[in-house]
Amino acid sequence: MDKIKIFMADDHPVVRAGIRGMLETQPDFEVVAEAENGQGAIEQVSKLKPDVVLMDLRMPEMDGVEAISKIKESHPDIHILVLTTYDTDADIVRAVEAGATGYLLKDAPRDELFRAVRATAKGETVLAPPVAARLMGKVRDKGDTALTAREIDVLMLVARGASNQDVGEKLHVSTATVKSHLLQIYQKLGVSDRTAAVTTAIERGIIRLS
Repeated sequence: MDKIKIFMADDHPVVRAGIRGMLETQPDFEVVAEAENGQGAIEQVSKLKPDVVLMDLRMPEMDGVEAISKIKESHPDIHILVLTTYDTDADIVRAVEAGATGYLLKDAPRDELFRAVRATAKGETVLAPPVAARLMGKVRDKGDTALTAREIDVLMLVARGASNQDVGEKLHVSTATVKSHLLQIYQKLGVSDRTAAVTTAIERGIIRLS
């Protein structure tokens, strides 16, 4: 039997050990190596060329999304399954756009993880049910309720403490235009003030301040 060669990237040794232990109960799986950050993953994946990379998102030195992008750029035939605790819209979309084949949450049952690894090895898209629901919701919301790129720019500046005048100067628009953008943002997010807009946008993963 040809074994599925698996590479794991996660910055928590205990998590890696736990996942490795589960995977190694399956006769068709072989965990070939591990990395604690995205940079290490890129270097080892290039040498080992595994069938599947299990990739966490939040790691030091280089995060999972950047690592996914670089791996897919050099090795488009290597399939990457995101395995993370983060399920915000922004995280999901960034990972999928970077080239992830699938997106699974760490609280998934072990049998679901096994199925996901086997499907990923075949190049099949795998999405945890909550992730699939979020993506579908995002697609449905693309119309009038999705923030435009400019509205997100405005909201990011507001989140960092900029006044309407500061935002206008930064984006080279009038204060009146900034106010208009904010009113649109409030309407789309279902809020009535700046603080609520920022808080809601962060909760939904629309913006990130880190």
